[in-house]
Amino acid sequence: MSEDDEGKRVNRQRNRGRVTAAALAAMCAAAVLPGQAHAAGPGVYAFDPDAKNVQGAATNVEASTLDEGVPYRSSIEPGEKLYYRVTLDDASAAYVSAVAVPGDGGAVAYGDGITVSLRETDDTQCDSGQANFGSGAYARPITAYASRTVEEGGSTCQEGGPYDVLVERESKDTSSPEAWNLELRFLQEPKLRSGTSMPTEAPESWPSASAKPLTGKQQKRSGGAGFSEATSLENGRWQDTVAPGQTRFYRVPVDWGQQLYASAGLSNSTSATKEFVGSALTLSLANPAQGLVSDATLSYSGGPASASLRPLPPVAYRNRFDPSSQVSAMRFAGWYYLSVSLSPKLKETYGAEPIPFELSVQVKNQAEESPYEGDAGVFGVTDQDREVARKGQNAEQAAKSGPMTVVAAAGIGTGSVLVLGLGVWTLLARRRASAAGHPAGGGHQPPAQGW
Repeated sequence: MSEDDEGKRVNRQRNRGRVTAAALAAMCAAAVLPGQAHAAGPGVYAFDPDAKNVQGAATNVEASTLDEGVPYRSSIEPGEKLYYRVTLDDASAAYVSAVAVPGDGGAVAYGDGITVSLRETDDTQCDSGQANFGSGAYARPITAYASRTVEEGGSTCQEGGPYDVLVERESKDTSSPEAWNLELRFLQEPKLRSGTSMPTEAPESWPSASAKPLTGKQQKRSGGAGFSEATSLENGRWQDTVAPGQTRFYRVPVDWGQQLYASAGLSNSTSATKEFVGSALTLSLANPAQGLVSDATLSYSGGPASASLRPLPPVAYRNRFDPSSQVSAMRFAGWYYLSVSLSPKLKETYGAEPIPFELSVQVKNQAEESPYEGDAGVFGVTDQDREVARKGQNAEQAAKSGPMTVVAAAGIGTGSVLVLGLGVWTLLARRRASAAGHPAGGGHQPPAQGW
């Protein structure tokens, strides 16, 4: 072999070695992703990756059916009324939610929002829920839901069969005319245990004092860009950043009998300006059915500012009978969702850079027994959920790091890992055989052409 050929052979083996190292590095890097959360840029909402596209209908008889537990993606124009359809049984409480996502930077006005209602096919209304931008009149994801409750003596919406879901959009003439995206979900609550007698009246009283501020060490945890990417939290002081026009999502496991407290504190700006911005930050809470529970806003003048959710009752079945929507929404256990939105108006004065903030979370009381028969699904809290909250994983990361999918962490499937491992093994074998003066595997084989 000439010196030139020998040089080429050495270079090829070096390149293969680099490819091998790069592949192994990529595999190792992917393996650590489940413990991390990465939020999208300002104005970008992360829809559920499993969401199916569905088109709303102008007439109820043409409505598309939503399957239970399946996320859907749709859209709605200003002033539009869209129908969808669900099929209910004659025993389960049911919930249909809609997350409205205006376009990035689109103008919205006070009172703009959506209404979701659940109706019998003769247009008898079972329930409705609203969500609007309120005093924080800037574009951000908002959510609303409607429900059906089966109760003794009930006269409407008690039968099993088809029901209509009506989503309506309210937009002022001064608002942006672009369509809003929608993320839709239909859920049915598990059946109660046989022989279980649940209260049928709202709670008369509950602990309504504010929680004492936490004093533990701050920890960093990055929020997600949508409900499906919400980063899990347990009790503690969590530090993150939020840019003007951006919304960060988190989730907290709250079991039966437990009480949730949350507050957000926005850091001071390093800018020299002190211009006042009303409703600069919005802290919102949604329940496991993605129905709005409560929200709070803060104004900003460049100095530290904070906002806290009003004290909420412990999670209890009987809360659903309370006329207050905030109390009624705390009706079942599961993952409760916190979101932090920063007004795009801050960009004009304080710049586009993200501003640090602290999210304080406290869940009090011991967990009580679930009233459901069998698996509670999204309306329950498991030991695995608490472990996921401790690790700070979102739903996708938690699923990929489960006991049956450890190898498939961060999107690399078992087959891909095996193929990659086999490729590395083959390449090393060829290098050893080449060094010994003959090709691996017996016969003549051409030089590898890369991965």
